[in-house]
Amino acid sequence: MQRKAAFVAVCSLSAWLASTAALVGWQAWTSYQNRDMQARTLAVEKAEARVAAERRSVEQIADNLDDRQDQLETLFKLHFGDEPNPDAQKAGQAGTGQAEAAPQAPAADAQTMETAAVEAAPQMSQVARLQQSSLRQEQLVRALTEAAGQRASRAEAALLAIGLKANGRPQGRLAQGGPFLPWRSKAKAPPVEAEDPAMRQLIVALERMEQMESLLVAVPSGRPADGMELTSSFGYRYDPFNGQRAMHAGIDFRGPHGSPIRAAAAGRVSFVGVKNGYGNVVEIDHGHGIETRYAHLSGFNARVGQTVHMGDMVARMGSTGRSTGTHLHFEVRVDGAAVNPRRFLEANRDVLEVKADARSRVLGRVAAG
Repeated sequence: MQRKAAFVAVCSLSAWLASTAALVGWQAWTSYQNRDMQARTLAVEKAEARVAAERRSVEQIADNLDDRQDQLETLFKLHFGDEPNPDAQKAGQAGTGQAEAAPQAPAADAQTMETAAVEAAPQMSQVARLQQSSLRQEQLVRALTEAAGQRASRAEAALLAIGLKANGRPQGRLAQGGPFLPWRSKAKAPPVEAEDPAMRQLIVALERMEQMESLLVAVPSGRPADGMELTSSFGYRYDPFNGQRAMHAGIDFRGPHGSPIRAAAAGRVSFVGVKNGYGNVVEIDHGHGIETRYAHLSGFNARVGQTVHMGDMVARMGSTGRSTGTHLHFEVRVDGAAVNPRRFLEANRDVLEVKADARSRVLGRVAAG
């Protein structure tokens, strides 16, 4: 009986030990499974957060690219108008006197290349497409910057050919102003040009091109009278009334009484009236410190504040003021100082072609504005 009792006790103890060990093992396995499940859940959550962040990043990049494309199209339209789309690399290569090509329009370039990319790689990921769009935009920005630089250089060369330095006027701090109108951007980020040196360089190049071309357009190279029979040149001469040496601040052209006097360049009429020695006078402000004066007139065809274009009739030839006969006294003043008008009126054909090309763009920008 004792042996049986001991055997039963040992069996019971073994069963208890086995069940206890099994319970401990099951608890350990369950704990491991829970920890593994938690780790897997955390990894999935991290992966989802990373995917969401990458998606937001891709969307941000796409918005930035769209915003950049909008800016490129706006800049192109403002500064190049509706010009044709030949190869941008040929822009300005012809040099002074030859027509230059415009850079390719951003919208057409992007659409064409995007279609080609989709047809060539229909399974391309969104990131790869964004990378290609960014690369195309960078190429276009470089082409636009190069074209703007070449056109500015052409205009500056034309100005130098007639003896007018584009940066010769004292400016000090650049005078600028106007209300702040922020760019309407799709992206929730700083403006594209704030973190894009290439875009900033493009904007600077376009501003320089516009400045050079506007200055070239302001040059009075049009014929102020029909006959243009020169009777007195610019510089020192013997005064026709007292015979003494005197400075003649303009040039004189003889013609029929009442014949048309025309604006030598586009501008705004700044004075209409009588001045001592000049008689009846019309003055036109062409901007950039350039002004023309038409004197000894018999009558006026313009009023103060009127905007005129090159060739518009502003007065009629006469012999008022200190004059010995019917003629036009024509002056060109730069920053208030009289300069020889002949260098503007006798500008060579190459310079006039560059001016005509610039004039069409400047007028296009004014119309678009």
